Amino acid sequence: MNLESLFSIDPYRWSSIATAIFCGVIVGLERQLRGKPVGIRTSALIVLGTYVFIASSMFIAAETTDPSRIIGQVITGIGFLGAGVMLSKDGAVIGVTSAATIWTLAAIGVCIAIIGSYVAIKLSFVVVAILYGVDILEGYSSNFTRGVHSKYSRWRKRDVNRED
Repeated sequence: MNLESLFSIDPYRWSSIATAIFCGVIVGLERQLRGKPVGIRTSALIVLGTYVFIASSMFIAAETTDPSRIIGQVITGIGFLGAGVMLSKDGAVIGVTSAATIWTLAAIGVCIAIIGSYVAIKLSFVVVAILYGVDILEGYSSNFTRGVHSKYSRWRKRDVNRED
């Protein structure tokens, strides 16, 4: 057994696996530093798992099935995972951003398998820009914190005060 076959993981590519983990870390770090659900570990696993499913489907597509069917099933499954992080609290739904982040992480995993690593990395930075940028906007204008967001802000302040 030669060294090359020892480290081979066909039909997967080590560069794609590293990209999946990197993209998950980029988004997960932003979430974890801000104390949000779906941190580094979860984000990296979602992107990596999605990449593996899609790469596997593309490998078997020549023999048995259409890979777009597996993409559809992965997206449906990720939707259920995202639904699990949403909660209803006093008539308002919270966790929708975390659910949307999970869904986007899966899309990045699909992108790694089908389109390429560089696009996936760029999209990861776009996701972080959206997550962080909207928080900056909310800090500058009360127009961004009306409705459900104002209720959520009051809950967060109330919970912080309870911990003191």
